[in-house]
Amino acid sequence: MSAKRPPRRSTKSYGKLDKDGFIHRSWMKSQGFPEHVFDGRPVIGICNTWSELTPCNSGLRELAEYVKRGVWEAGGLPVEFPAMSLGETQMRPTAMLFRNLLAMEVEESIRGNPIDGVVLLGGCDKTTPGQLMGAASVNLPTIVVSSGPMLNGKFQGRDIGSGTDVWKFSDAVRTGQMSPEDFIAAEGGMSRSRGSCMTMGTASTVASLTEAMGLSFPYNATIPAVDARRQVLAHMTGRRIVELVEADVRLADILTLEALENAIVVNAAVGGSTNAVVHLLAIAGRLGLNLTLDDFDRLSRDVPLLVDLMPSGRFLMEDFHYAGGLPALMARMAPKLHGKQMTVSGKTQEAQFTGAPCYNDEVIRPMSNPVVERSGTWVVRGNLCPRGAIFKPSAASPHLLEHVGRAVVFENIEDYKARIDDPDLDVDETSVLVLKGCGPKGYPGMPEVGNMALPKKLLNKGVTDMLRLSDARMSGTAFGSVILHVAPESSAGGPLAAIRDGDVIEFSASARTLNVQLSERELAERLNEWQEQQPPPTYTRGYAKLYVDTVLQADQGVDLDFLVGASGDRVDRESH
Repeated sequence: MSAKRPPRRSTKSYGKLDKDGFIHRSWMKSQGFPEHVFDGRPVIGICNTWSELTPCNSGLRELAEYVKRGVWEAGGLPVEFPAMSLGETQMRPTAMLFRNLLAMEVEESIRGNPIDGVVLLGGCDKTTPGQLMGAASVNLPTIVVSSGPMLNGKFQGRDIGSGTDVWKFSDAVRTGQMSPEDFIAAEGGMSRSRGSCMTMGTASTVASLTEAMGLSFPYNATIPAVDARRQVLAHMTGRRIVELVEADVRLADILTLEALENAIVVNAAVGGSTNAVVHLLAIAGRLGLNLTLDDFDRLSRDVPLLVDLMPSGRFLMEDFHYAGGLPALMARMAPKLHGKQMTVSGKTQEAQFTGAPCYNDEVIRPMSNPVVERSGTWVVRGNLCPRGAIFKPSAASPHLLEHVGRAVVFENIEDYKARIDDPDLDVDETSVLVLKGCGPKGYPGMPEVGNMALPKKLLNKGVTDMLRLSDARMSGTAFGSVILHVAPESSAGGPLAAIRDGDVIEFSASARTLNVQLSERELAERLNEWQEQQPPPTYTRGYAKLYVDTVLQADQGVDLDFLVGASGDRVDRESH
């Protein structure tokens, strides 16, 4: 180790000339590392969520090699390690159940190993949030490289969007407007390259917010997964993480409350996923930052939708990139952002986006010509959701923003699936579909089922939207007038548990209220009756029990209660 360099975290393992140092260096040398790479240079961990079971992340194994090139070039030692991969489209019962498990794994992998900085390779919906939560609790120098969006879907001569068009095609098949053969044929054209959803689903949302928070290089959110410029970005990230370690710039130095506020504002402008709420709240909790559910409404209520992207608009991520990407968007909304916020590049956000060109005013609108005037995440409260629920106005129908209707209640997802297309279901277009048992504890894991498909008999009548209400989440690729994340959830004894068929529900977007026309006494009596009827716990062992016993509600980010906060990077005891 050079005497000119300050001691690094990794030198506790590789810099000692004793038995412990022998063990650490010798076993690493079995991989072909020469003596001189243990000379005190920064050791960079590359946390890779590559998996063939996570199609969004299937390109990360190759991308890691480009990060390594940059690390070597800058004089660091790159070491790649795996982390649990969460395939949103593959995992049951829901990938969200395992986000916190990934965060635990990432945290302990970073803390327990002799590394000085980390590059997080993620992409699919829950991977990047889980990685950031774990990394935040350790607080080493950190940069994110996302997998990147897949190419635009193509079918019968037009662009189609992942997720968004799935819901549309499914309804079209149910009503006979699309043949089953065409439905199957669309599969290959929708997902025609590696990468994450090319709509503004949760993957693209989180990648955009990561860039908005300054945790990645510009254009990380939008460069297509198969574009060579993503490999260049990975290479340059490898160089930069070494510099961050040398300067001791840690994750918490970048990921401040102002950075999170930038993310909330950008989420509104891009029409981002409602899933961003639980992820940003959980990340803030790891850093001890005072971010609350109400901040989402406060910060985004006056932000227009500027990116015309599915599911709230027409275009796709490839178009967004060619139009100028996130820097062009941020340049157009600069007055609403904390421009002096520092980024991992060493520049402020303002320095990065000032002068960024926009090449297509249809895709990235100017403030004077938004897609819609009202965007963001609206937070509603009332006797149905005393701790809040959320609503995405850019995906909703204007005529349902003020609505009174009678409840059609489904006790759980199985009940919904069994009865939604029953011709005798007592429902009309003014009804409010209510789904219970789909919150963090109830499913468990809070699945993306809140955007309930409408009853077939109403679809046949031409009804395209209804007010829907649940303690679930919905996919960022979904659309409709959907109230989500009701807290407390029904399975935790929240008021939603007491709702019955025929109860009158009142929703006012302008007043931000959600109520059921029941007296306080009637609600309390029903909840007491519900409590007496509860069966024994379903989950008695393993991670599912740990999760159900300790998970927080949606308004607190759905983290596990004992994971909130940080333990830092210090580990004093040796392994031998």
